[in-house]
Amino acid sequence: MDIAVVGLGSMGMGMARSALARGASIRGYDIRADVRAAFEAAGGRTGDTLASVVRDADVVFLVLVNAKQTEEVIFGPDGIVKDLSKGAVIVACATLAPKDARDFAARVEEKGFHYLDAPISGGAAKAAEGRLTVMASGSPQAFAAAKPALDMVAETVYTLGDEAGIGTSFKIVNQLLAGVHIAAACEAISFAKRLGLDLTKVYEVITKSAGNSWMFENRIPHVLEEDYAPRSAVGIFTKDLGIVGDIARELRFPTPMAAEALQLFLMTAAAGMERDDDASVARLYSLITELQ
Repeated sequence: MDIAVVGLGSMGMGMARSALARGASIRGYDIRADVRAAFEAAGGRTGDTLASVVRDADVVFLVLVNAKQTEEVIFGPDGIVKDLSKGAVIVACATLAPKDARDFAARVEEKGFHYLDAPISGGAAKAAEGRLTVMASGSPQAFAAAKPALDMVAETVYTLGDEAGIGTSFKIVNQLLAGVHIAAACEAISFAKRLGLDLTKVYEVITKSAGNSWMFENRIPHVLEEDYAPRSAVGIFTKDLGIVGDIARELRFPTPMAAEALQLFLMTAAAGMERDDDASVARLYSLITELQ
């Protein structure tokens, strides 16, 4: 099986290297030459163009940021649909609005290829270990074509339905929770700081108590170490919680906690931290409270 990974950010690079370690024939592409060089240094193959990477691939993972990038890579002037082999499957991993996933799937299938709506969760560390969770939906043919490659990058693959859009709907629910939990974790640790508590001890106590969450346990070490190198950037949540808000308005469904979390991420971005780690919400609290 020939696999291509388009988008070698923290998640895509981890997935590509995980598949490479499992013996896959794999090529990677990223617009950044230094990132391509890093993948080559790890033993992978790359190309200077999208066409050179996806040509002859059985499975193409698109590990991109948003719907705009996904559409451009698939259907743009240098889009991959004109270079794919017969029977190839596109596995779209970005968090999209469900309507975008349905639209892309229909257009890809019109061209004679398969499309799997397959957003991912687990973070960069699990991506590198091949232990991601995939929330996938699509035709049985798309699942069958993608399964061997999915097994190389994921610990758990959920089969959630036979049409695109269902997988992204599940991911949006996940992102609502993830964004609220990060915002709450940053608020809590900032509150603890104002109380004059030993923050290392706060982390120890909370992670053994009922107030813990996966995001508190995962993100607060970034705050304690003052390490805001982006594992997942603030801008991811301005996008994803924005999608939550858009869908909620269409459904006339209230999402007040998601809306408040979105405002915190937007303020953090406006303060110049959009590309920094999403735990930078704690830095926003510091900026605000240090003015008092």
